[in-house]
Amino acid sequence: MKKLIAEFFGTMWLVLGGCGSAVLAAGYPELGIGFVGVSLAFGLTVLTMVYAIGHISGCHLNPAVSVGLWIGGRFDSKELIPYIISQLLGAIAGAGILFVIVAGKPGAEIGTFASNGYGAYSPDGYGMLSALVIEVVLTFFFLIVILGATHSKAPKYLAGVAIGLSLTLIHLISIPVTNTSVNPARSTSQAIFTGNTELMGQLWLFWLAPVVGAILAGIVYKYLSPEVE
Repeated sequence: MKKLIAEFFGTMWLVLGGCGSAVLAAGYPELGIGFVGVSLAFGLTVLTMVYAIGHISGCHLNPAVSVGLWIGGRFDSKELIPYIISQLLGAIAGAGILFVIVAGKPGAEIGTFASNGYGAYSPDGYGMLSALVIEVVLTFFFLIVILGATHSKAPKYLAGVAIGLSLTLIHLISIPVTNTSVNPARSTSQAIFTGNTELMGQLWLFWLAPVVGAILAGIVYKYLSPEVE
């Protein structure tokens, strides 16, 4: 149970820190943090949580990460579904808090929140194929970094830095394409609060692509450097 509680609060922090920075601070006139600031915010949420809850739950914060670690032989299958449920609930709770904050400003509009999308909902108008490819590829490399940084042969205590910087880089690459998902829980939490049926209809891609990328990474890394008990 402690692992699931840790995943709940960790994923809540990811959404509050990452999506919160995008919604509240990215477009602030003249002083906004922009794409670079949002990218750093997502990376910092993971970096900080790795050291806060990594020793409790492993700090997955992402259904795709849990799937990739399971495929890579690093995670028990019986814990997979409970972890995913905890991550979803934590992400939705974080989005709920963010929604209340945004709604508390007179005249504020929720709009698309910090949702992920393609076509009309891509920040720069990229289509479905572009979104699918970039989400699969970047999730693949995110899991490669995670599997490598947490390997028994990797330098100790530096996993959080590598993983956090990796997520920062991923956002720097892909915010213009999909607003960056690589995390189905994060995507789901934002789409729910927009009340936009079209965005909800695009959620399939932001579940399918990250999970496919994670599965491929788990298979590849398990072949490259299997963890020996």
